Amino acid sequence: MSIRRTTKPRRVVAAVSMTAALALAVTACGGDSGTESKKSVSSSSSERAPEDKGAGEGTSAGDNVDPNAKLAEVQGQGGLTLVVQQVKRDSGGFLTVQGEIKNGSDQSRNTAGWAGSELALVSKNPNSVAGAALVDKVGKKRYYILRDTEGRCLCTTGILPLQPGKSTPVFMQFPAPPEGTSEVDFILPTFGTASLKISG
Repeated sequence: MSIRRTTKPRRVVAAVSMTAALALAVTACGGDSGTESKKSVSSSSSERAPEDKGAGEGTSAGDNVDPNAKLAEVQGQGGLTLVVQQVKRDSGGFLTVQGEIKNGSDQSRNTAGWAGSELALVSKNPNSVAGAALVDKVGKKRYYILRDTEGRCLCTTGILPLQPGKSTPVFMQFPAPPEGTSEVDFILPTFGTASLKISG
């Protein structure tokens, strides 16, 4: 009998401890919605940041972009056109490029090549614009897409094949060049190079 009496309180204490541990774990995992994680970036290529925004979560990185804005327009392979609508510095030390890719051909076009040729990047970011880069010619530095700690890019992913006459919005985030840099070259595989003015 004494065994039964001591076992029951132990079970209650164990259950209460488990409940407290689970509540603490849930609180730690949720709630910051990515704002704190942006502050702790790890380095790779230039910098990396731990937030992923794929096409399924919206292709906008924040501010609404004027669909009629056109900072640059470059031709790609197979009748595709990339229109850059915004290049803006963010308060967290990032530079966000937003635009739209249009299919002006009479055939469906896929995203092959836009993710670049780095195997690890392509495997983590299929059908994306992860292969984009910025070149600061004055500072003689190249900036690659930011990635989280799992190798996912801060860019549009999961892009479906573009049907004739259709378009898709895209965004890409990079480490921001120094404040004195006001212009960069933008490169996306299979497209021409665009010279972009930085705002913000």
